[in-house]
Amino acid sequence: MGLERKMFRGMFSPTEVVRLKQPCFTPGRLFEPGKYNAADLPDVAFDMGLVDHLPPVKGNSAENFHPQNPQPQNLEE
Repeated sequence: MGLERKMFRGMFSPTEVVRLKQPCFTPGRLFEPGKYNAADLPDVAFDMGLVDHLPPVKGNSAENFHPQNPQPQNLEE
């Protein structure tokens, strides 16, 4: 028998973006699989193990968007 990984709301920051792996039905709403803020999902999604951390971003994508020393461009030449 395999080990079960138990997840609960306390493992996630309220502002953390998490992945809902399967549809989650509540009396008031249907949550489709996708990315959500942890605070936006119901407790039952965490209790049932439907929520997971997003994988880490690979590479230096932050450097592509915010260069350390941008070179000034002269448009008059």
